[in-house]
Amino acid sequence: MKDAWGRWGEEDEIGAINLIDAAKVRGAGTLIRQGRVISLAQPLSQKTPVPKHRSGVQHFMNRDGGDYAAGGRQPGGFQFAEDTIVMPLQIGTHIDALCHVWYDDALYNGFSGNTVRSTSGGARCGIDKMPPIVGRGVLVDMVRLKGKPLVDGEPVSKGDLEAALSQTGVTIEPGDVVLIRTGWLERNEGAKEIDFNREPGLDVEGAEWLANAGTAAIGADNFAVEVLPFPEKTVFPVHQRLIRDFGIALMEGLVLEQLAGEAEGAFFFVAAPLPITGGTGSPLTPLAIF
Repeated sequence: MKDAWGRWGEEDEIGAINLIDAAKVRGAGTLIRQGRVISLAQPLSQKTPVPKHRSGVQHFMNRDGGDYAAGGRQPGGFQFAEDTIVMPLQIGTHIDALCHVWYDDALYNGFSGNTVRSTSGGARCGIDKMPPIVGRGVLVDMVRLKGKPLVDGEPVSKGDLEAALSQTGVTIEPGDVVLIRTGWLERNEGAKEIDFNREPGLDVEGAEWLANAGTAAIGADNFAVEVLPFPEKTVFPVHQRLIRDFGIALMEGLVLEQLAGEAEGAFFFVAAPLPITGGTGSPLTPLAIF
């Protein structure tokens, strides 16, 4: 299926973020009343949880206080520190580029899967093509709806989304950024072992409902946004439908507990991926302002 292909032109590489125009940004700005800013990002460190098939964060100091203690030069008394980070782009709080997932050898908008190469990353739909995401954010709080964090394997359906939204009186509008709180991240905080193969999350029906409502981007507090394990005979079906078919970027690993406790309904949302040329994703610090 090619639900959004060609909608914004044959050369489009940013997908549903096109739905956020200047009027949407101005309208979202009216939601700022207190001037309260909340970060929705996990701290990044060597302790940041990551699936076993990916390396974790590697943090190296290139220059530190020990260099001076060992007699390092201090021209004019000047001292400094600097460091290097090596890490996967899909770790902690991050966003998936539209070249992250595809099937039938075609990316979003029909670009060839062969444009994603080991030497250069994604020539099409890379994270460098994705603009900052600035607009109206909407929290869908499944923990509030259910009265507790969702259990592993519990789907978030269309009916669940509608019920949670009805508690706040918010209706999804074209160009909205929808954030789904499952409680998964909160439930696993401090855990020594996390099973990344089992978690609550969005099912295909719910994903299609959000896409057809005009959602510009979707985020969640779990690792995959979608429910795991997958339905029988499918592999990342929500990723396939949203990223490849609808051109909707997914934000994963968001910290939503504080937002749920302080914000009611809609809020001003802003997040900007690092413009890594050909990147399949990017670390992210999303902000909620209200």
